[in-house]
Amino acid sequence: MHQKRSYGRVLVVSTLVGCLEVALTAVVVLLYVQTQPPPDTPPDWAAIAGSLVALTPLVGLVSFLLSLVFVLPAVALADLIVRGLRNRAARWAALAAPPVVAALLAPPVLIFATYNDTETGSTLAFWASATASLSLGALIALPRGEGLLRRVALWGAAVVAGTAVFGALGLAVGLLPPYEPPRIGPETMTGTWTDHTSGTLVFTADGRVEASGVGVHRPGDHPDDPSRRCSGSGTWAYEPGRDVWSQEVRVEIPECPWQAWGVDGTGQEPRISQAVGDPGSGQLYRLRKASDRP
Repeated sequence: MHQKRSYGRVLVVSTLVGCLEVALTAVVVLLYVQTQPPPDTPPDWAAIAGSLVALTPLVGLVSFLLSLVFVLPAVALADLIVRGLRNRAARWAALAAPPVVAALLAPPVLIFATYNDTETGSTLAFWASATASLSLGALIALPRGEGLLRRVALWGAAVVAGTAVFGALGLAVGLLPPYEPPRIGPETMTGTWTDHTSGTLVFTADGRVEASGVGVHRPGDHPDDPSRRCSGSGTWAYEPGRDVWSQEVRVEIPECPWQAWGVDGTGQEPRISQAVGDPGSGQLYRLRKASDRP
């Protein structure tokens, strides 16, 4: 004889699963960030950590409400659908729960997409991902044995912590490719490079360069602060350095007292940059290679 289902426990377990999914997503995003080019202004990790801690009650509340509105009715409807199947009820309830979650989600997603004129592909992707996330909570909450909440908490915390540890080890040993600047050369430099205010450096294959409204920053400046704009003509040279981190582009224009430009970005979207602000601040003033396509 099956133990009577406790829908209160279903709600608690589903809420916990939702919080663990958010924590796992945060870990995966942090690992992914390590494989991408750094932003113009480095993130304040202390502030981000503080924000995540402050948002924890809100995450719990949202997870609880989603569980209450979608997961709990899905489990109840799945139980109703498979009532009378006896020994096979748990198996059929597990099969019934995801379609019920998808059906419950469909009306609000459709209303939101219609009101905001969202593209069909984006709407379907969101609906599928939301269905998968909430269905996981329903499926994990379905078993009726004792100690389910404790097992979910322990295994969920282990998955989150394990992902963080193995992700960090993967970055350290190269299994996950940590970010590296692209290896460029003189042929890549030829063309037009622009900053966020439409200032340009135009490099030609014969070693000449033309600057138009490109910023010159003083020590302590912020990348978004107003800066002196420099225009003029001169020469340039690419220096490959010992590795991709030490390659530089030297631009010699009498009116523009720049240090050597560093290289970052990606192979598809290369960038050159000047350090801005205090030494070690990580703040950058960047120029991006303009597309060669018309």
